[in-house]
Amino acid sequence: MAAPMEVALVSDAAGPLCNCSVWELHSGSALPGYRGGNSGPRGLALLGGEHLLGAQLGKSYINVWELQRKDQLQQKIICPGPVTCLTASPNGLYILAGVAESIYLWEVSNGNLLAILNRHYQDLTCLCFTDDSSHFLSGAKDCLALVWNLYNVLQAEPSQIPDPRHVWSRHSLPITDLCCGFGGPLARAATASLDQTAKLWEISSGDLLLSVLFDVGIMAVTLDLSEYHMFCGGMDGSIFQVDLCAWPVQRDRTFQTERENGKVFKGHRNQVTCLSVSTDGSLLLSGSHDETVRLWDIQSKQCLKTMNHKGPVTNAFIVLAPANMFNPDGKPSVPLPKFSRHLHGTESSDEPGTEGVTLRLGLHQEEPGQSYLEKAEKMYSQMYSTREKNLVGDQEHLTIQVSELEEEVSNLRKINKDLFDFSTRIITKPAK
Repeated sequence: MAAPMEVALVSDAAGPLCNCSVWELHSGSALPGYRGGNSGPRGLALLGGEHLLGAQLGKSYINVWELQRKDQLQQKIICPGPVTCLTASPNGLYILAGVAESIYLWEVSNGNLLAILNRHYQDLTCLCFTDDSSHFLSGAKDCLALVWNLYNVLQAEPSQIPDPRHVWSRHSLPITDLCCGFGGPLARAATASLDQTAKLWEISSGDLLLSVLFDVGIMAVTLDLSEYHMFCGGMDGSIFQVDLCAWPVQRDRTFQTERENGKVFKGHRNQVTCLSVSTDGSLLLSGSHDETVRLWDIQSKQCLKTMNHKGPVTNAFIVLAPANMFNPDGKPSVPLPKFSRHLHGTESSDEPGTEGVTLRLGLHQEEPGQSYLEKAEKMYSQMYSTREKNLVGDQEHLTIQVSELEEEVSNLRKINKDLFDFSTRIITKPAK
């Protein structure tokens, strides 16, 4: 392909004949879909441009397809309960799943279950990552939206549950959808709720930037890439366009449909379940319980195309098509491992075939990740215990062993000093 192609991925709750349908966004031509099972709401995600994940509706597993092999399920990730929402990090390293009120975090490279987060009080409804994969957000029926720092979650002791970076508790009814803009930890995030409001937040400070009140509950929310507009899907089938740069600036705003009739998309006959904007900001994709997916021209608010489905639409989003999607001979660069059902580091997780390379954002608490200073201290303790044994053991053999240990300690100290000097030069280097 000469230029990147935008495609729409759509799933519904009808049946297992076609889990996820695919069609080219601008031409509307249908492409081969993914077969097997059917995915629940907020339960469809691309993983690293090589796999497609789908949380089976009402079941305790996640379906996995290789992107180029659409007709055959490759794997099932077994979960402890029905998966209510699912997402994958943009860098392809981690998978998040909501099971009841818990968040499960897997590492893709080896399948280890790294964390189980239990800070919500009711079932999870939505999960999303920031574009740089440094943070993720969770929303639930307990009216709370939580912001998590991935680094802190990975560094926490297995016996401890890390605290979220922010707890957003301004909604009074369950959270229905989340959306993150661009900017990593400096991005803005939008939340939607049954309390008839959509809110815009700043991830870095946790401050509430905007709250918009509608006359219906809001089921879906998204931002365009320039973040000039926020689109909110209502329970009555209407889609509202909120101008984020409107003047005068007000933190609390009421969307008056009568006065802002030119900013409402009308066509769906039942609640809107999902929204997505094209990369150029000209097209809006919407899915609804009226069993249709519609493509809208944002400027004119006209419906350009309607796709009929056989059941309520559970997922619909626009992506740039990965190369593997249209290459029948392509294969993932690394095959997916078997995913663990038990927390990494516990006794029950010692299953055969779970070995792999563990990626960490920092030093891990286990022995394989010890720092050079910790290794040096361990060598010193061995030296001192060896010297005590010299009094009753083979003097010559132990002397050789001590010399070897002293040499290794010396090398470790040199490495540690070189690392310290290098870090010091980098940190104190004057800006050009």
